[in-house]
Amino acid sequence: MILELGSAAPRFSLPGIDEKEHPLAEYKDAKALCVIFSCNHCPYVQAYESRMVELQKRFGPRGLQLVAINSNDAQGYPEDSFENMKVRAKSQSYNFPYLRDESQEVAKAYGAQRTPHIFLFDAERKLAYIGRIDDNYKDPAAVKSHELADAVEDILSGKAVRLPETFAVGCTIKWKE
Repeated sequence: MILELGSAAPRFSLPGIDEKEHPLAEYKDAKALCVIFSCNHCPYVQAYESRMVELQKRFGPRGLQLVAINSNDAQGYPEDSFENMKVRAKSQSYNFPYLRDESQEVAKAYGAQRTPHIFLFDAERKLAYIGRIDDNYKDPAAVKSHELADAVEDILSGKAVRLPETFAVGCTIKWKE
């Protein structure tokens, strides 16, 4: 069951690639919190990584905190292991926390289905946008609709999100058996 718009952000406390534990409460001062279910091997995530970095760079000074969570089964998909997460984040210059959901309980609590799957919360941690980053994962130059950036702008400007839901496009989360 996917989290419904207006729902409170489910709490978590997950290890990050910095070897520290990161609870949801750590981001309490963010005016907007973007939780992205992600991984290393998905071509959709790989296509969006630079845009994720750019979103944090563009909106971070105004109060956005982006957090990526990898819930994929690393036994079946070793490229998604914790050690490989560190390598991937460094090679792509991640400027946001990259966390490991080994138990997959956080992905289940959010109802995440894909990588990337976006859950954007307002300052009160109510779900304000769910879906995709934009309308063209293949070609950043061909993007016509910047849904996530628009939703972040709306939240940071104190407005209602103009398009609160889109269809998340990406690989399915690799669940453990």
